[in-house]
Amino acid sequence: MSHKFCVAPMIDVTNRHCRFFFRKFSKYSRLYTEMIVADAITHGDKDFLLGFDDIEHPLALQLAGSDPILLANAALIGEGYGYDEINLNIGCPSKRVQAGNFGACLMADPKLVAECVERIKEKVSIPVTIKCRIGIDDYNPDEMLPEFVETLIKSGVSTFIIHARKAMLDGLDPKQNREIPPLDYDMVRMIKRKWPELNIVLNGGLLTPYSAKTEISASKGVALDGAMIGRAVLENPYSIIDVDSLFYDDKTPSPSRFKIAEEMIYYLEDCAQKGIPINIITQNMLGLFHGCRGAKIWRSYLSHQAPRRRDDPRVLSEAINLVLEAQSEAA
Repeated sequence: MSHKFCVAPMIDVTNRHCRFFFRKFSKYSRLYTEMIVADAITHGDKDFLLGFDDIEHPLALQLAGSDPILLANAALIGEGYGYDEINLNIGCPSKRVQAGNFGACLMADPKLVAECVERIKEKVSIPVTIKCRIGIDDYNPDEMLPEFVETLIKSGVSTFIIHARKAMLDGLDPKQNREIPPLDYDMVRMIKRKWPELNIVLNGGLLTPYSAKTEISASKGVALDGAMIGRAVLENPYSIIDVDSLFYDDKTPSPSRFKIAEEMIYYLEDCAQKGIPINIITQNMLGLFHGCRGAKIWRSYLSHQAPRRRDDPRVLSEAINLVLEAQSEAA
């Protein structure tokens, strides 16, 4: 189970359409669903919540909750849909998540998290992993994180994706919690030194695959097992085009931005025929031409036209032509 490079779970972002798009840039990156509450899977529209395209593998289902039985049942359903991994969210700091007693606040109750993991592992045969922070609020990460990890090791967890910031549960919103608490990569490295047998994946503040590769290398004192990037991929998805070469030694020539955009036309056509509004797909494609001439008109055209012409995939072809025109005029 390789976690050399992962694209982070992002609420309202990493739905099946976004993941299909992200897969165009890398064959091997591990993708994650949005955080899905276990109770929603039990009682909600399972196909809507859990359906995916085979191209999305390797793919992890991220669950949230604190009821061991509900989590185990949701994990079993997820395994039945064909997911490669169950990831338990112990890192989300939002008020809504805290009100449900899951996410980062559970770092203060490692025994409950361990019970959840044990129940899940009784139900499924696929790996169960943890995504967490280095600590929360006024707790000392030097004490909290090792205690949390040690407890979870005993429940059978061997892969930890660690966002190298504290989660401040009172006073900061989720966006602020991704930016304001200082990064402490050495805290994550400390866990790897203490338990070298663990699979430790670094998350938080990583902007490109190249900087991520540097941060997880042995040159920093100890080699980590993987890196996870989130918002930076959404802002500039083409930034991960070299991941397969950089992390997986696959030297296959990379497709151009235009090639990827053209391939997505067929996906939009298929979705439109199924009654899926095209703007649900294009909203996560806005950064495709980030840093290129024509990026502004690409973003503007898709942002305005796709919601108005929700069943017309020609919007994407038109946007491609506008970028081509902008680039040819500058040549």
